[in-house]
Amino acid sequence: MSRVKRGTTSLKKRRNILRQVKGYRFGRSKKVRVAKEAIFHAGAHAFRHRRAKKRDYRNIWALRINAAARPNGFTYSTLIGALKKSNISLDRKSLAAIAKDYPETFVRLVKNIKA
Repeated sequence: MSRVKRGTTSLKKRRNILRQVKGYRFGRSKKVRVAKEAIFHAGAHAFRHRRAKKRDYRNIWALRINAAARPNGFTYSTLIGALKKSNISLDRKSLAAIAKDYPETFVRLVKNIKA
């Protein structure tokens, strides 16, 4: 049985790691051991921030709905409660979009709830 030398596969693996950290600063973009750790941390941060992004957007939607609801005599929480009572099933994302892009439609919707 002939001996298998792993030089090419190791080199390929190292090149792949260094390709992933292209653009990083200092030794992170040049040294394989440091680069591996940088990739690991980047992945962990990416995972965490993908989940945080969902929370951030929900907060933005709440903010926009609240800002549009207050001139019409509602707060965010009372508006959401009134929507549920009147069986209007609009999610926060679409409500925020209506409030931002079509304010007159939002006012009509709020008047509909009041009546």
